[in-house]
Amino acid sequence: MDIKLNDPKITRAWTMYDWANSVFSLTIATAIFPPYFESVSKATSISQGNMLHGIYYLNLFGFKIVNTALYTYALSLGFLLVAIINPILSGIADVRGSKKSFMKFFCYLGSAACVLMYFFDADSVYLGLSLFVISLLGFAGSIVFYNAFLPEIATEDQYDKLSASGFSMGYIGSIILLLADLFLIMFPELFFDIQHKANTLTDLNPGLSAEEALAQAKSYYTGIASRLSFVSVGLWWAGFAQITFKHLPEKKTVNPYGGNAFERGLNELKKVWREINKSENHLIKRFLLGFFFTSMGVQTVMYVASLFGSQELHMPTSKLIITVLIIQLIAILGAWGFSKVSGVIGNIYTLLIMLVVWIGIATAAYFVKTAVEFYILAAVVGIVMGGIQSMCRSTFAKLIPAGTKDTASYFSFFEVCEKISIVIGTFVYGFLLNITENMRTSVLALIVFFVLALFFIARIKNFKEVHSS
Repeated sequence: MDIKLNDPKITRAWTMYDWANSVFSLTIATAIFPPYFESVSKATSISQGNMLHGIYYLNLFGFKIVNTALYTYALSLGFLLVAIINPILSGIADVRGSKKSFMKFFCYLGSAACVLMYFFDADSVYLGLSLFVISLLGFAGSIVFYNAFLPEIATEDQYDKLSASGFSMGYIGSIILLLADLFLIMFPELFFDIQHKANTLTDLNPGLSAEEALAQAKSYYTGIASRLSFVSVGLWWAGFAQITFKHLPEKKTVNPYGGNAFERGLNELKKVWREINKSENHLIKRFLLGFFFTSMGVQTVMYVASLFGSQELHMPTSKLIITVLIIQLIAILGAWGFSKVSGVIGNIYTLLIMLVVWIGIATAAYFVKTAVEFYILAAVVGIVMGGIQSMCRSTFAKLIPAGTKDTASYFSFFEVCEKISIVIGTFVYGFLLNITENMRTSVLALIVFFVLALFFIARIKNFKEVHSS
């Protein structure tokens, strides 16, 4: 079926998936899961007898790995799996016209993993990590097919606006849920009988003071509150995605070549790769290279920022969540603001400005010593985070040759580029952390990533070919 371009009903349904799935990237991957994992893994490390000089290690396949480094390795593994399987699935989706079906599968896979994270505690740290990797697979996998709808539902002059609208919807929705989860985590006494738990602890251990028992009881229910937040993400994600799935149409096609869809999917990807390598498509090649290093820096910051605050600055979970909220609120304005800026000076110049700011952010992060400095830096991150993600997506959509039907295959290259960059970025960060046992050393790698991104984006000489209408 033909899809009516710029149909408000369809475009609103499309942006609602940002509203639905962004709660995962904010609540689980950024705000609550990292500090919760650090806390739980410390208890596991102590039980294994692996704490040494204030550093907590976990046993994995005969190796001792710093607990926070293991988290970044889990990130790398999750995105590596996506980078491997999504190109094939995208090609198959284009051949069969089944982008929405694949999108549903990954959505439900990720949301189910989030719900099952309720069972993640100090006795099941490896189960928690495994579920986290599966949820990452669901999140990142569904995004490929979600992004591929953009050129099919809107005209090019609406890409920047619609992309920014999607990110803004995601920020607003995720903030709403995170605020509710934050309230539960900060005030568990309003929902649980903490005093009864404290009395039970005192009965079991008469040597425990009333204050110590109360503190342990509150910590226990704070952990439960964190696990309930994981459940809330899964239900929110799958629930609101129904709006998207109901109203987002799909072009149903029949494989005109017959044969195996898997084989056809591979052929589609080979065709796109050949098209990208044509001399007239040099802008796409240069942009993808610059985007690769941009994502290495931006995405690594997103996923390790709360760990940095927790380990280096010893900030409690509640303050870290507040920091993430600051970033999200400002990011809403950043996404819209830079969309307006691009309309005046163009996408490429806008990206260059943001990359210069990111270099400053990574440099400043190395010297941050206090919570106040961390808050200020978080505010600056918020300004450019939403803007650079939205601008990269819309810029690539403009670079896809006009009349292209296999948009999912093109966006699979975009997504694979991003996912491999996250794999490398988070792995390098974790590797340096595991060797030096100091996160500040890992931050130096981020500066290198952003400098390289600036260099390659600046090589796109014909700026007028990539502009906002």
